[in-house]
Amino acid sequence: MNDQVRDYVIASLQEMNYSTDGVDADTPLGPAGVDLESLSIAELGVRIEDEYGVRFADDEVEKVASMTIGEFVALVVERHQVAQTAGQA
Repeated sequence: MNDQVRDYVIASLQEMNYSTDGVDADTPLGPAGVDLESLSIAELGVRIEDEYGVRFADDEVEKVASMTIGEFVALVVERHQVAQTAGQA
């Protein structure tokens, strides 16, 4: 599932007109990496929420900005699995 989420994140960044050349799991989402601004992080969050049924609180923007792509993907996968498990209870 990590590969699927990572591919979706990279495709979303491309659709949002961010360069993904040389982007990998260790690339930061914020400054010194993809350089997403808070509105772009919020847009990425909404795309992920719609695609994977996970939720991000408004106050998590700064936390997400400090993550690498790999850390963000791991967070999405973890929340997706929790949401799937909760839905089966």
